[in-house]
Amino acid sequence: MFLVLPAIILFAATYVLMLTFSKYRPYIALASGLIFIISGMLPVDQIIGALDFNVLLMIGGTMGLVQLFIDSHMPERLADMVMNWVPNVQWAAVSLSLFAGIISAFVDNVATVLMIAPVAIEICKKLKTNPVPFIIAIAVSSNLQGAATLVGDTTAIMLGSALEMSFLDFIWYQGKPGMFFMVELGAVFSAIIVYFVFRKDKSTILKSEKMTEVEDIVPTILLVGAIVALIVASFLPFEMPAETNGLICTTVLIVGLIYNYSRKRNMEAVIGPLKAIDFETLGLLVGLFLMIGGISNEGVIDALAALLAKLGAGNPFLMYTIIVWASVLISAFVDNIPYVATMIPVIAGIAAEMGIDSAALYFGLLSGATLGGNCTPIGASANITGIGILRKEGHAVSNADFFKIGIPFTLSAIVPAYILIWILFGV
Repeated sequence: MFLVLPAIILFAATYVLMLTFSKYRPYIALASGLIFIISGMLPVDQIIGALDFNVLLMIGGTMGLVQLFIDSHMPERLADMVMNWVPNVQWAAVSLSLFAGIISAFVDNVATVLMIAPVAIEICKKLKTNPVPFIIAIAVSSNLQGAATLVGDTTAIMLGSALEMSFLDFIWYQGKPGMFFMVELGAVFSAIIVYFVFRKDKSTILKSEKMTEVEDIVPTILLVGAIVALIVASFLPFEMPAETNGLICTTVLIVGLIYNYSRKRNMEAVIGPLKAIDFETLGLLVGLFLMIGGISNEGVIDALAALLAKLGAGNPFLMYTIIVWASVLISAFVDNIPYVATMIPVIAGIAAEMGIDSAALYFGLLSGATLGGNCTPIGASANITGIGILRKEGHAVSNADFFKIGIPFTLSAIVPAYILIWILFGV
């Protein structure tokens, strides 16, 4: 029996509480997840299936690996290099967000944030400036570029499978520019937003005469190796386990811990990096996964998909518009993976019934669902991870801090893509 209304009320109340009491988000999310289980809205036999172990393993593994990377002083060295290259603080922020976006087109968004954030933190320490807007810009930029290539995000892989697209089809599709160009057009406009947000931070960066010495190059090699392995795994011609990325990151961490112990010969070499794993962030994600599993089980996402299909029936442009902007709104609160998985067959049916090419509807779904998570601090795993990093550094992130970057960033990226997709594939 579906309990759609109670599930919606509980889900909405939880998000209101998390946005209101940001300090207690992990505990609120876990408590809500427990209520979903106790009430039967998430059956016990579905708990394991609701948890995304790939994301959890990847975050845990990469956090430990990044700590080894930090301990080697490589982030400080890279910070010195960036500071010698850019003219001021404003361009440092723009450069880091663009660089994070480039990496995220090929590597999972969460892993990208974990790898780039330490460099941004070191730059901010050297400049004695607030790292909060830097990390937020990196997180939202990572989310944007996940839709640029077939391997950039799970939702992109799902869409590619639905349309039987190759890697190159994301760049050039049906003789027209593909999703890659839609995303990059949005990236240009969103970079302008980042430039504007940091418009007052034009203080000149003093060049470093002496570069920080790197104590050990092996953690950097391991981190780069993890990136390469993630990219290679995404191109393999056979189906991989769902937890592949997480297993790669945890395996590389284990190798790093063994190496670190052999080098230092004390247990702190192992315990230190493991202590760096942010279990509050992992707890928040576990709670969110349980909540989303609960509303999915109660048919909330299916009901939303059916409602969208009914609202836009008979008018292709209206249908496209509803899909894009509803996807932005829904993905600001609901994990985009179950939402996209639900909408793919719905869109196929809508396109067949209306007798139109499904490409515009699918691309609109991907762009809206990918960018919607940037609207709220808990709308995407990359945002949660970035805020967790800041919290560990002693920096609180208010809703206002996030909204003033996330919302204009989302609008500046989605509006150009919304227009161009329809011009190329809808008209």
